Amino acid sequence: QVQLVESGGGLVQAGGSLRLSCAASGRTFSSYTMGWFRQAPGKEREFVAAISRSGGNTYSADSVKGRFTISRDNAKNTVYLQMNSLKPEDTAVYFCAADIWGPGVLRRSSYEYDYWGQGTQVTVSS
Repeated sequence: QVQLVESGGGLVQAGGSLRLSCAASGRTFSSYTMGWFRQAPGKEREFVAAISRSGGNTYSADSVKGRFTISRDNAKNTVYLQMNSLKPEDTAVYFCAADIWGPGVLRRSSYEYDYWGQGTQVTVSS
């Protein structure tokens, strides 16, 4: 069992920055890959970024590449999403997710992830 708790969401103006955090507990954090997803009202949940067990490899959606950075601190059991140059279309509930049973490669399908946090709201005003 893995518990994930996101924090750091809020209201920000376009062009601003936010850093989301996701604290994990329940299993050895460095043994599984992590991902961030988001879901806007009326839309399907979409992949944002993923990071390998060691943090050495990352993969981001084209829509956020160059603006968002995923990272992790295995000593703190925490994964981060640094979001810069935010746009109104980034407004969504952001979820972190753990890919416990996968092969260790970075995956973008939400169906591949086994545990999810409760989400944190990010609102970008124009």
